Amino acid sequence: MNLAQASPAESLMQFWWVLVPIILLASSKWILRLVLGMVIVPENRIGLVTKKFVLMGSRRSLPDCRILATNGEAGIQARTLAPGLYWFMWPWQYSVTMQPFTVVPEGQVGLVLSNDGAELPTGSILGRRVPCDEFQDAVGFLERGGQKGRQTHVLTPGTYRINTLAFAVTFVPITVIQDNMVGIVTVQDGSPLNKDQIAGNVVAGHNNFQDIDTFLVNGGQRGLQSQTILAGSYFINRWAVMIEEVPMTEVPIGHVGVVISYIGEEGKDVTGELFRHGNIVSRGFRGVWMEPLGPGKYPINKYTMKVELVPTTNLVLNWATARTESHNLDKNLSTITVRSKDGFQFNLDVSQIIHVPATEAPKVIARFGSMTNLVSQVLEPTIGNYFRNSAQDSDVISFLSTRKERQTAAREHIREVLEEYNVNAVDTLIGDITPPEPLMKTLTDRKLAQEQEVTYTNQRLAQEKRQGMEKETAIADMQREIVKAQQSVEIAQRTADATVKKAEGDATSLKLQVNAEAEATKMRANAEAEATRARGAAQADFTKLNATAEAERISKTGLAEAEKIEAIGRSTAEAFQLQVGAMGEGNFTRLKIMEEIAKGNIRIIPDLIIQGSDGTEGGLNGLMGMQLLQMLQERHGAPSPAEQPVQPRPQRAKPVAPVEPIPPVPPTTPTPES
Repeated sequence: MNLAQASPAESLMQFWWVLVPIILLASSKWILRLVLGMVIVPENRIGLVTKKFVLMGSRRSLPDCRILATNGEAGIQARTLAPGLYWFMWPWQYSVTMQPFTVVPEGQVGLVLSNDGAELPTGSILGRRVPCDEFQDAVGFLERGGQKGRQTHVLTPGTYRINTLAFAVTFVPITVIQDNMVGIVTVQDGSPLNKDQIAGNVVAGHNNFQDIDTFLVNGGQRGLQSQTILAGSYFINRWAVMIEEVPMTEVPIGHVGVVISYIGEEGKDVTGELFRHGNIVSRGFRGVWMEPLGPGKYPINKYTMKVELVPTTNLVLNWATARTESHNLDKNLSTITVRSKDGFQFNLDVSQIIHVPATEAPKVIARFGSMTNLVSQVLEPTIGNYFRNSAQDSDVISFLSTRKERQTAAREHIREVLEEYNVNAVDTLIGDITPPEPLMKTLTDRKLAQEQEVTYTNQRLAQEKRQGMEKETAIADMQREIVKAQQSVEIAQRTADATVKKAEGDATSLKLQVNAEAEATKMRANAEAEATRARGAAQADFTKLNATAEAERISKTGLAEAEKIEAIGRSTAEAFQLQVGAMGEGNFTRLKIMEEIAKGNIRIIPDLIIQGSDGTEGGLNGLMGMQLLQMLQERHGAPSPAEQPVQPRPQRAKPVAPVEPIPPVPPTTPTPES
């Protein structure tokens, strides 16, 4: 048969042998469950057991007020079945329910509610922690005195085998405190607060209220806590602890924070006997702390402490309507209204500059409670009353005219007053003064009248000056005509006089010109004669000087020549003696004769000698003679006849007649020819 054509029933009948093992396996599991009580708990489950009845023994029912069986009683069993194989859990006696593990996710915490356990003590709302393996051992929890209800211990992120019939787990987010914030803590359980305190005592060891059991064991008190929690993430049991997140207390630059503590023991006043306006205590005690906080951020519990900010820079307070500084301490101050001695009411603006030292800030707060109270209780009445009293002693006009003096007096008075309150008065300034309108109108009219009177007086004086100027102008105009006529007469007179003077001048000029010409001619003749005489005298003097110089030169030259000749003669004589000794007297005589003949150019032999009638030897002898003569001349340095200079014939100088004018003759040395 074809399987594709067979019916489903027929196909199933063909594979009956496959179904038999499956049926046997399923039936064997049920058989083992029924016969041997076999129970298999998977690896990701736990078994929650409920016992239906008890076969024998005295423990047939649970004790009163119990819902979980720990000793084999009938009912819900505290013990669970971990993953694995169990026997003798017959279905007619036990009911086993598979339950997934309890998983606490990341970022959350598990709050545990116990369904069974001991009763909570009176006044307690949370069950104390007992060793029970993180609520995974319900039997141990009950046997060790675990209490029913909400538990102090929490489950952190993780996986747990918890009997959900014994414990109910609720997941809540972990507690996160943001940056620049602080957590204010209120605990729901613990011992009552002391009757004179508003917050619990400081308890150590509870790890920022994450371990409530340690907090309670160490004497933690319920209610508001003086301790705070800083920024971070915490496993807080929200059934036990309430967290309020508030900003940190900031003390700005230029300020100090005076701490007023509402908790702590009564402290001893540290200001001494002189300050009797409040108790100022050391840090940690109840009251105003002597040490203020500097600029910064502080985790202050606003319900247990108060920080009053006190400016340490100069503060300007304005008694002026619609003008307020940024600190707003003068927002309730307004323009001061005063009444003068003469009954007029007027307004004035005042500015007061103060300074509170940092070390005096606690005293100011202890005395007044805040800077606002200082302004309203001291500064406002002091300054307002001072200026009201000052105005009553003077009229308005005098008050306006003596403003500078009154400002100085006010500064000194207010400084003395504020020193008693530990405040420094830096300066007091009077601003705008607004006198009454009728008085101002009267003063204005009076001033205008005075100014008009001055104006009229000036105008009258100006008119008088103008009249005088017009008169002087008319006189000046007439005077100009008179002066003009007088000038015309004087000009005519002067013109006639000038004509006469001119004629006289022309005659005198002509006479003077003729005389001048004659005198000039005479002077020129005298000058020429004098010049001629001067030139003659100069020429004579020059000739005399030249002659004297020449005579001196000749004298010195003659002496030198004589000495030279004497030296030459002496040396020549010595040379002659040596030559005579060397050559002999006869030879030396002949040699000197020949030299003298050569020096004197004496021709003892003609240049051309022609001998004989045939002339055969005449030319040759003449050439030889000329050659011998030339050799002798070259040896003794005498010039040849051809090279001897021709001596010029001396000429006599002719006298030159002087010509007028004679130019100056330069001093020259006369030559032998002249």
